[in-house]
Amino acid sequence: MHYRPEDGHGLPHNPFKAVVAPRPIGWISTVDAEGRANLAPYSFFMAVADAPPMVMFSVTGRKPDESVKDSLANIRETGEFAVNFVGWDLRDQMNLSSGGYGHGEDEFEIAGLEKAPCLDIRAPRVAAAAATFECLAHQEVVLPGDDGMMNVVTFGRVVRVHLRDDCVVDGIFDLTRHQPVARCGYKDYAVVREVFQMIRPAGAGHETGGQDRKSVAS
Repeated sequence: MHYRPEDGHGLPHNPFKAVVAPRPIGWISTVDAEGRANLAPYSFFMAVADAPPMVMFSVTGRKPDESVKDSLANIRETGEFAVNFVGWDLRDQMNLSSGGYGHGEDEFEIAGLEKAPCLDIRAPRVAAAAATFECLAHQEVVLPGDDGMMNVVTFGRVVRVHLRDDCVVDGIFDLTRHQPVARCGYKDYAVVREVFQMIRPAGAGHETGGQDRKSVAS
């Protein structure tokens, strides 16, 4: 089958997010100007550059009172956010933090999560997360939205990386220990428990041969 999005798909549920899957979850922590913490997961999230390291996440929709979501409002106030990565052990807490709570309610407390301080930004991070990126907001891009909806992409520069010690094995961040949870379509999620390697062709980029520009001894 095929269809034009503006004409409708004719299926019981929109397949778009089921096709673009799995998608990493950006578990975004922020604080507002008064220092109140917020934590929310976003499935339109991705790394977009590595030198310097940059990430993006997209806020889609509006709150019922027509104000923007707290993550975006807080970033606009402070210029900072943290990305916490969701492992299998934190799946339930991530899901709890996705609720439509009122401004000022602390999703860390609602989900029973311990906070840990970041070092370069004011927002706290999820202490139990296998990895966290501290980010400074770089640019905001507003995309078209249908039926009064809003799509805002925030790009951030990663200024510090936290890795949980038990996930670093022989100098490698071990995904099978982290077991990251990813968003799929509908109500579905996936978890990474197995990985495989493929050697890229010569000349395919600076990662060929398993080395990047920061790992070569001088």
